[in-house]
Amino acid sequence: MSKESLKKKILEAQNRADIAALYVLENEAHELFDEDTLHAYYANILDLALENLTDTLEFHRTMDMNEVKDFATLRALYEYAMEHYSVGKADDAAALFEVLSGLSNDKKFSDAMKLHQAAASQGLSLDDFLDTIADLQATQEASSFYINHFTKKAQEILA
Repeated sequence: MSKESLKKKILEAQNRADIAALYVLENEAHELFDEDTLHAYYANILDLALENLTDTLEFHRTMDMNEVKDFATLRALYEYAMEHYSVGKADDAAALFEVLSGLSNDKKFSDAMKLHQAAASQGLSLDDFLDTIADLQATQEASSFYINHFTKKAQEILA
């Protein structure tokens, strides 16, 4: 796919507010775009996710992981929270994880976000969270977009 063709598809997805379609184009974007363009690409995904979050909150509903739009929105918001966590903004990350924990009807996702929130709230660095709390191998084997498997030590931070 050419860069111009990809830009056209991205613009069409943005015009339809189709966050899932933007994620489908993600691999091509990484192959064809420079870092600044990729940053703008992900900013557009985040903007759509925030719009979807606003709509969800206004209509007092929870997101359904089986709905493509909701799944993509939760993924974008999770990535945003993890970005905050990775740059040392643990309080901001904890607040985002708290919102995420109540946003989905998926209990496993909600429980995982509560663990993320507890770790960030307690000042545990992301590196320490990944090294001691997260079971990255099991998460990778589960092919999940979020960390959803944890070590036994994870229960200690919830106590």
